[in-house]
Amino acid sequence: MSRILIQGGRVIDPASGRDEITDVAIASDRIVAIGPAGDFQPDRRIDARGRIVAPGLVDLAARLREPGHEHEGMLESELAAAAAGGVTSLVCPPDTDPALDEPGLVEMLKFRARKLSRCRLFPLGALTRGLKGDILTEMAELTEAGCVGFSQAEVPIADTLVMQRALLYAATYGYTVWLRPQDAWLGKGVAASGAVATRLGLSGVPVMAETIALHTLFELVRATGARVHLCRISSAAGVALVRAAKAEGLPVTADVSINSLHLTDVDIGYFNSAMRVTPPLRQSRDRDALRAGLADGTIDALVSDHNPVSTDEKTLPFAEATPGATGLELLLPLALKWGEDSGAGLVRALAAITSEPVRALGASLGSLAASAGRLVAGGVADVCVFDPDERWQALPAALKSQGKHTPFAPEHTGFTLPGRVKATLVAGTVAYEDTAAAA
Repeated sequence: MSRILIQGGRVIDPASGRDEITDVAIASDRIVAIGPAGDFQPDRRIDARGRIVAPGLVDLAARLREPGHEHEGMLESELAAAAAGGVTSLVCPPDTDPALDEPGLVEMLKFRARKLSRCRLFPLGALTRGLKGDILTEMAELTEAGCVGFSQAEVPIADTLVMQRALLYAATYGYTVWLRPQDAWLGKGVAASGAVATRLGLSGVPVMAETIALHTLFELVRATGARVHLCRISSAAGVALVRAAKAEGLPVTADVSINSLHLTDVDIGYFNSAMRVTPPLRQSRDRDALRAGLADGTIDALVSDHNPVSTDEKTLPFAEATPGATGLELLLPLALKWGEDSGAGLVRALAAITSEPVRALGASLGSLAASAGRLVAGGVADVCVFDPDERWQALPAALKSQGKHTPFAPEHTGFTLPGRVKATLVAGTVAYEDTAAAA
């Protein structure tokens, strides 16, 4: 392993409050010192003057489309996209094909990711066999294979008794259940219920599809004591319920996607299928509540909700298009944009994509739990170096992901994005470097 010295950057570690211009010395896979280099003799130096040195980003929701959907995204291309976005750790849902309901599938996926050495991969195991919502998986065996929690992805469990048994089992062994709150019957539309969906003649998903599911989940959490992570909250009413649940002391955490944080149903325009995402984009009052909830800690983490979709499946009428968008390379700039626009600031924006996601993962990270999402001497050397002043646009052709469809492309929103990743280190190894910057 090489010895690397990152010199002269603004080192920000949201978890500890560190914010200073200094050096970061790395040997093997660890940070050996933060401060003046002294006698440290590096094999390589990275000039970080005028740049920010932050912990590697942690993304709690990114589909890699493997196994089963390699035509939409392959592990190699999607982990390359993660590294280019400064993401050093990511959680992938279990809705692959086949679903991640067998230890062998999990071990294979983790082995492939380790060989690529681009990003740490933390799979979620299927909560029920084949995500069919009836028979529970062997959670203990899946945990031994490397799963950090259990999820139904986008497939709600309609049978409340099955959900109760799943939460009881998880609570008994200390596992976390990851669920997107959506009623199995009310959540079948293609756009958020409201004036836009009505005008366009699109089937709607009402807010109560989320709130009914949340009420049910909270009752089950009270009864079982299970720890639940709520995936991609999308409504103002949902934020209010999560806030009340946390005030009550329920063991819940929550995240929101970059799509819901920045866009609304108005952005659908004239049936723009790039805006076909899950959960559906809601009204501006919902977006504003999500922004406020992320700022005050009601919502713990911001996620990319990366879901690469092929051109054939995206360039269809809105209701027929496959929901999803690429997002790994946009997580950092859209977090920074939220920090700027909302007044939450740079440090809170970085916390939402570094230390706070790690807190939501908890002890499931094992030996990494103490230093992932942080910059600390002796800790793991997962680092993101970025230029906060560079402005750019998400040109689809320039994205490393195999999925080229994003609602943040210039032709859809015209967003100019703040902050560009210049180098990403995973376990002390350079996983990505901006070659133009290096030159």
